[in-house]
Amino acid sequence: MSTVRVLLADDHTLVRAGLRKLLESMPEIEVVGEAGDGLALLELAEQLQPHLVLMDIAMPGLNGLEATARLVKSHPSIRVMILSMHQNEEYVRRALRNGAVAYLLKDAAPMELGLALAAVLRGETFLSPAVSKGVVNDYVQRLRDDDQPGEQLSPRQREVLQLIAEGLSTKEIARRLDLSVKTVETHRSGLMKQLDVHEVTGLVRYALKMGLVSV
Repeated sequence: MSTVRVLLADDHTLVRAGLRKLLESMPEIEVVGEAGDGLALLELAEQLQPHLVLMDIAMPGLNGLEATARLVKSHPSIRVMILSMHQNEEYVRRALRNGAVAYLLKDAAPMELGLALAAVLRGETFLSPAVSKGVVNDYVQRLRDDDQPGEQLSPRQREVLQLIAEGLSTKEIARRLDLSVKTVETHRSGLMKQLDVHEVTGLVRYALKMGLVSV
């Protein structure tokens, strides 16, 4: 695209004026409109069809997070950059979940806004360095906390589960793994309890889901 059409959404007039001046000093950027709340933003976006929206979060009527979700749903081609004073990871997660492609803090340097614009126009996601580390750490912790029961199985449990799914009998599994029949039965009962399934077919389905066996 030759000229990038930008729409501003912030409930502070002076903030919008400062952003407009900064953006219009950049090459190939055109500010096509301003909105003071989320509802007005949605109406203007419908009329003006911008390429990019710079969105504040705390706005009356309809906040920026909800406005982002509605805008992206109705106009998937419009890219939304959140520009906020909130550094809280929950805001960042919600913004990204709702379809925003960038999250900048309002105390960022002008150069950072330029970097964010360049990244977004390349089709990338951009997070202010001040929030990105916290978001990544939080994401990793959530992955650990949200481990599926199957991911907590021991290597031996995985072996038994795979062989059950492959159709081997308890005696055959015991012989294959050099275990007693009682031990294999204990493993099977433990698997059912841990995975919250109550029949062998449930174990087979879980093994398929985990990729331990294929159809």
